[in-house]
Amino acid sequence: MKTIGSSKPRRALVIGASMAGLFATALLRRAGWDAEVYERTPVELFGRGAGIVTHDELLQALELSGALLDDLGIAIDERIALGRDGQVVDRLPFKQIVTSWDRLHQIMRATVPDDVHHLGHDLVSVEQTAEGVTARFANGRVEQADILIGADGYRSVVRQHYLPEVQPIYAEYVIWRGVAEERDIPEAAHRALFDKLAFYLPAHNKVIGYPIAGADNDLRAEHRRFNWVWYRPLPSPLLKDMLRGEDGVEYDLSIPPPKVRQELIDGLRRAGDAFLPPAFNDVLGRIKRPFFTPIYDFTTPQIAFGRVALIGDAAALARPHIGMGVSKAASDAVVLAECLTDPNIPVAEALARFNAIRLPIGEKTVQRSRNLGAYMLPHTPEDEAGADWDKFHSIRGILMHTASSAFLRAEEPADGR
Repeated sequence: MKTIGSSKPRRALVIGASMAGLFATALLRRAGWDAEVYERTPVELFGRGAGIVTHDELLQALELSGALLDDLGIAIDERIALGRDGQVVDRLPFKQIVTSWDRLHQIMRATVPDDVHHLGHDLVSVEQTAEGVTARFANGRVEQADILIGADGYRSVVRQHYLPEVQPIYAEYVIWRGVAEERDIPEAAHRALFDKLAFYLPAHNKVIGYPIAGADNDLRAEHRRFNWVWYRPLPSPLLKDMLRGEDGVEYDLSIPPPKVRQELIDGLRRAGDAFLPPAFNDVLGRIKRPFFTPIYDFTTPQIAFGRVALIGDAAALARPHIGMGVSKAASDAVVLAECLTDPNIPVAEALARFNAIRLPIGEKTVQRSRNLGAYMLPHTPEDEAGADWDKFHSIRGILMHTASSAFLRAEEPADGR
């Protein structure tokens, strides 16, 4: 993999082997770089989240990465909103492919050779000079390269090194989620919810569900799963207690799903009985162990620092209403590789260009997610009278703008695509 005009490939260290890191590694290698990825966990990542709604930007990045797109997911044709009684109160034609995190990880992991994918490497420091960058890991390993890419998520060690003041901001609500096996869902609930993106939208709450593949990407009827999520308000003073696990440990920022206390899960099920439309509650009843994640966001003042750059959630974290976490990470990696393709352009100059292109996109993405998330929070009649309230917070507005990347383009067509 030699680059034009160079005796050997330029070398890149990618920190973090989740989706952002896999995209960056695959795309940089296709651009002529000797890119290797370093993941702190000692085992392959899997099961990180459940459902993923795809966007055109993600599909493009998958193709550019050389990923195989066969059986990517399930095609859906419409979005519906249910009332408390379970009747449809609105519907919107909207074609989209829904998939799972596991499936995307599987096909992207296949684009990265095993000998450049390193597990059990916890980054402890980054140093750079005019000639290169050095990464030191907790296991004693030291690696040198031309550039280092921080793709290590919203708790990024790389970002902490350069921007320690940038911390995730709690949004005052959490998302409960889980998956139910299709074969376990009662017939009436299946008929009401499956094969579409379904919503229930009472004040300050959002309940959403859609089908995804079953285990091992099984797309056969009766072998698929249903991805179920419920955004629920939770004021900051109550979050600390929610983050105390069954083991008594008080976790910071988020809690591992197996550690969520049973009493909290029992409380969620009681709330579902009192609050949810029958179909959504029936699905909840078939989820073995739902879990929750606090919602955070943040932006950064810059994402390039000489020979170091941030991508994905390390660079900007948007709330999941727009469903673009993986898509944004993939697009970051596409632009990063494009900026770094020409070996005659100094890497610091190339990364400065990357910063100029993608920093505004991150800011725009976070702002759109905050606009949609305002539905979850207390608001006044003056807020509701504002020009954009119905655009983002009416039932039709939520159906149109949730999990849509149309805002990144010049115009937003009537159907939201």
